[in-house]
Amino acid sequence: MQTARTPQECPENQKAAPIAWTLWGLGVLAYAVAVLHRTSFGVVGLDAVRRFDASAGVLASFTVLQLLVYAGLQIPVGLLLDRVGPRRMVAGGALLMAAGQALMAVSTGIGTAVVARVMVGAGDAMTFISVLGIVATWFPGRHVPIVTQLTGQLGQFGQVLSAIPFVALLHGPGWGTAFGSAAALGLLMAVLAIAFLRDGPGRAGVPTLRETGANLVRAWRHPGTRLGFWSHFVTQFPANTFALMWGYPYLVSGQGMRPAAASTLLTLFVLFTVVSGPFIGRLVARHPLRRSWLVLGIVALSVAAWAAVLAWPPPTPAWLLVLLVLCIAPGGPGSLIGFDYARTFNPPGRQGTATGIVNVGGFIATLVTILLIGVVLDALSPDGEFTPGAFRAAWTVQTGIWAIGIAGVLRTRALARRHTGLRPAARRSRRSRR
Repeated sequence: MQTARTPQECPENQKAAPIAWTLWGLGVLAYAVAVLHRTSFGVVGLDAVRRFDASAGVLASFTVLQLLVYAGLQIPVGLLLDRVGPRRMVAGGALLMAAGQALMAVSTGIGTAVVARVMVGAGDAMTFISVLGIVATWFPGRHVPIVTQLTGQLGQFGQVLSAIPFVALLHGPGWGTAFGSAAALGLLMAVLAIAFLRDGPGRAGVPTLRETGANLVRAWRHPGTRLGFWSHFVTQFPANTFALMWGYPYLVSGQGMRPAAASTLLTLFVLFTVVSGPFIGRLVARHPLRRSWLVLGIVALSVAAWAAVLAWPPPTPAWLLVLLVLCIAPGGPGSLIGFDYARTFNPPGRQGTATGIVNVGGFIATLVTILLIGVVLDALSPDGEFTPGAFRAAWTVQTGIWAIGIAGVLRTRALARRHTGLRPAARRSRRSRR
């Protein structure tokens, strides 16, 4: 994608001030704590089944509910971010998640547990794009893509906090202590955010409600924002669907792998996601006019890997499953390219709104794909046993989502080029020879 450098881009030779790295470090810590809150319920497993006397299916629906809350709040949170700034948003999100975890610590019924997870999802929705707001306002433009990737990947170490110390507290002192400690950590994060975070140099005044509504309309109407939305949509859903819901069951039931081997593949998935993030960020920083080609290349990798795996009668060879994991893992970091479109195509006063719009894309695609795969599996597994054939058919639903996403990228790329007065290089070269 060829785009013009916008006025908000900082000079190429400008260096990030030490305070920028300090504020970013605090923002990453806030995001890591948010990821701890987000993933804490996923590790309680049988403890939650016993505590709430509920089926595994009911508890699994908590993940879908949390994703719905997160996705549904992205645009309102983006609008609010432009009004109040990242400092208050990060602090408010931390307080909301702390309150949710405190409620979970004393919950003994499904009703209060649902309310607790909704609060956690709402606070989580406020955190990531607010930290991206800190990055966009404190760092020179050439650093932003790389720092954005680092933000997304380093924040995932919050999963380590939920998998090790949180689980240790859960199986030691117990449920109340584990969730109470998470609540206390969230409260501490809120205090740190209020005390030390800064919104950014040269922040404009608070927009009126009318201006806020106008910013939403202008952000969506700009084809660059919609290009970011479709880029996020088409790159994120394969990785999220695999990691959050259907990857492990597919490897065990659909490919006949042992649980330990399937866990090893998922660990490889996480590690390669972390490794590929900075590399993708560097490519975006060095080749900002080719971002859409990078998006389409990441999608092509995922499509090719899935085509090879689904064409092979199960069980698929281990080496091909490893290749599949390595090809779909960059989709998570690749989706962050969408936020770079939001930043470069919108003025500072509406970047939060544009970022919220972009962030909805991947989660809509993920939810639709997860639900469609579940529908196909249920239809082809009347006895409740998911067979390799059922999984093989279910994964093909991704084809339609890819087609929609690729069409969206190509269409909005053409509109963005027209909006900025840029043409594809081949067409320019032909005209220059006339």
